[in-house]
Amino acid sequence: MTCKQCGRPLTADEIALHKRLVNRGAAAHLCLTCLAGYFGCSEDVLREKIAYFRRIGCLLFTKADHDVQP
Repeated sequence: MTCKQCGRPLTADEIALHKRLVNRGAAAHLCLTCLAGYFGCSEDVLREKIAYFRRIGCLLFTKADHDVQP
């Protein structure tokens, strides 16, 4: 799967974050860079969100996925 804006290949964490923050039923997703632009924040903030959602046990973020470093 690729980013709907820039075409870059997506990681499992990027897909999960888009589903968690934008639309759980989305068929197309944004990469971390484009998602940061969409929200007007840094990629580091989004990486922290990924780590947070994983810590609280969000099932969209599986334990085996470490595509994006916290």
